Amino acid sequence: MAPAVLIENLQKRYGTVEAVKDVTLTVESGEIFGLLGPNGAGKTTTLRALCTLTTPDAGKIEVSGISVLANPKVARQKLGYVAQEVALDKVLTGRELLQLQAALYHLPKAIAKQRIETVLDLLNLQEYADKKTGTYSGGLRKRLDLAAGLLHAPDVLVLDEPTVGLDIESRFIVWEFLRKLRASGTTVLITSHYLEEIDALADRVAIIDRGVVIASGTPSQLKDRVGGDRITLRIREFSPIEEAEKAKHLLQTLPLVQEVIINSAQGNSLNLVVTPQNDALITIQQALNTAGLPIFGIAQSRPSLDDVYLAATGRTLMDAELAAVANRDPKAEKKQNMR
Repeated sequence: MAPAVLIENLQKRYGTVEAVKDVTLTVESGEIFGLLGPNGAGKTTTLRALCTLTTPDAGKIEVSGISVLANPKVARQKLGYVAQEVALDKVLTGRELLQLQAALYHLPKAIAKQRIETVLDLLNLQEYADKKTGTYSGGLRKRLDLAAGLLHAPDVLVLDEPTVGLDIESRFIVWEFLRKLRASGTTVLITSHYLEEIDALADRVAIIDRGVVIASGTPSQLKDRVGGDRITLRIREFSPIEEAEKAKHLLQTLPLVQEVIINSAQGNSLNLVVTPQNDALITIQQALNTAGLPIFGIAQSRPSLDDVYLAATGRTLMDAELAAVANRDPKAEKKQNMR
């Protein structure tokens, strides 16, 4: 059986900006697959290429064995796409918007009526179906957008940052809906830069950084590869690099320390991977005190997906987000949005 989604060696450039350098991933039928990475990593461009909204410069894309590039019309019938930004006509009611969506997909009236009732029930929207969407809250607008993406019963539902801007209650409603959708056999491909969202929902994950997949597997597999516990250590609030390097060389001599990374974006803090043991913090503190190195702050935790990203890139996802904002090219973004 062909995978639900197959992407091989995908590449896409916008002018001088290489949005996607080389993305390869496989999504199996009936799973929630998460794409994790900072803004500007290439997630949205990958999804737009999959959903026939942009033409890649190179690569192979298939949905249920159908080539997206060679047979885009057929591929679209198997895809539901919900973009990050919700775009609803405020003068239409929720039901009228779904009727319009059904007409765009050329659904027969009897089937359209049945499907509209189904998605309204699935997303608990019956109470609001005949109210104008301009009166909807952000959470209701997102749920209606999800209903529109599901209306034609696609094999694969593609979601780009589905909970951005939602309150906690609305986020949990969307999460529960996605779990029910997976249980019904629908494949879900979701992008997010929320670590807890991907960790909670995804059966498998691919982490994208600067247009390349840097790690993939189940959340547990990815965290296990990091190994051990994580200790975050600050010699000072903002340590000189020489002092951080001295601490790094010292800590690497301790038998319990597996890896040390200096995080320059966070004041040259040190991120350690250590063999789990009860006295890990005490052992590290004693070694630093003996060497005459102060401790501004220290904390121990279990591995997370952020640790996976840190191990692969030397920076956290938050650092990458801040760097993307600082390096953002408004002209390149304008060209990309126009396309």
